[in-house]
Amino acid sequence: MSLGRDVVVIGAGGFGRETLDVIEAWNQRGEGAPLEVLGVVDDAPTESNLERLARRGYEYLGDFSALVRLGAAVDYLIGVGNPATRAAIAAKCDAHGLRAGAVVHPSASVGSDTAFADGTVICGGVQVSTNVRMGRHTHLNPGCIIGHDTALDDFVSVNPGAIVSGDVSIRDRVLVGAGAVVLQGLSVGARATVGAGACVTRDVAPCTVVSGVPARAHERESGT
Repeated sequence: MSLGRDVVVIGAGGFGRETLDVIEAWNQRGEGAPLEVLGVVDDAPTESNLERLARRGYEYLGDFSALVRLGAAVDYLIGVGNPATRAAIAAKCDAHGLRAGAVVHPSASVGSDTAFADGTVICGGVQVSTNVRMGRHTHLNPGCIIGHDTALDDFVSVNPGAIVSGDVSIRDRVLVGAGAVVLQGLSVGARATVGAGACVTRDVAPCTVVSGVPARAHERESGT
């Protein structure tokens, strides 16, 4: 985890501000050095989101170029929920040699022999079991559960209240919707989307959108 460094959050929208909540909770816990938020960058913030940032006392620094100017002196966290968009932003950051941080809400439960990579954001109330592996820029939203021996690849988003059972493989850029359930031992292919409230009972092919109980494919994405 990034400790005692200046941090910039990318994204002024909902998950960007939730990421600020996680940082605030970490700092209030008072264990280890605090994370100093320099501000938020966003290429196209809405007026309402700028007002929300200002109300909380956070500075809008400008577009992505503001982060580039700060360079390796700061860590960044991508507060954008869409996995494909997050991957595109991370590629720009990598091209400029920028360094991602990571942050875990103190109310989250993280089990033994578990590892997460740079860019990970774990929100409040999350439960992560033993021997879980999380790739770069994984987002675990409030109250989700990740079972034992599960692997989450890069840019995975698990939305609020979703349950990923044990020994599951979630490939890169997958979105698991709010309240969805992925049963034991299954695989969800890269760039797939599991709809909110779905129950996944069989493997999901890459670039597939599944929904319902049991979850069934109802369209295919472009693979972007």
